[in-house]
Amino acid sequence: MTAVAVIDYGMGNVRSVSKALEHVLSGAAGFSSGLPSGGEVAVTADKARIQAAERVVFPGVGALRDCLAEIRRRDLEDVLRDSLANKPFLGICLGMQALMDFSEENEGTPALGVIPGCVRHFAGRIPAADEQGPLKIPHMGWNRVHQVCDHPLWQGVPQDSRFYFVHSYYVEPDSEAVIAATTEYGLRFAAALARDNVFAVQFHPEKSQQLGLRLLANFLRWDGSV
Repeated sequence: MTAVAVIDYGMGNVRSVSKALEHVLSGAAGFSSGLPSGGEVAVTADKARIQAAERVVFPGVGALRDCLAEIRRRDLEDVLRDSLANKPFLGICLGMQALMDFSEENEGTPALGVIPGCVRHFAGRIPAADEQGPLKIPHMGWNRVHQVCDHPLWQGVPQDSRFYFVHSYYVEPDSEAVIAATTEYGLRFAAALARDNVFAVQFHPEKSQQLGLRLLANFLRWDGSV
């Protein structure tokens, strides 16, 4: 049984994401995913395996233009869009930004257009420092995530928990209704988005220790409904 497919398009942190998911599935994280321990985490660019998976994770770091170019070069866009429409789907970091309409990166990069909105650069939009000290770009390190809606993926995650971020761009959706959490870094930005069977986070749950594993366990239990 392929419990979850981690889309491998040749970029990003797919191995660390898959290891974290395997850790949760094995029960070693200290809480149950609700799935059989024999469930497989497949890191794959095979369309048939992605299509057959019960859940899909779309991770990523780096440049959005390069990410989407590789998705298309490997002929994965159709199966990616099908997964976004039909099964529990988790986007991580660049995998969240790719869901928007457009990014300011590289003087303008069209994205997948799944969730209306833009991807903005922090430069020119945040001050050089605040009461905590200098604000450098990229935003890197631990920061509080403030939940603004109830969602199955927040189960067991305390309000204002800290998660690990590494990013120079942030998403600005057209509608606040899709924002599931916010974070402050010179401005308030969307740290998580939720719509129907899709959940996406700007932070890295696989690098966020026990609470990151908790969120991944919640994803493995989630049936895509809210």
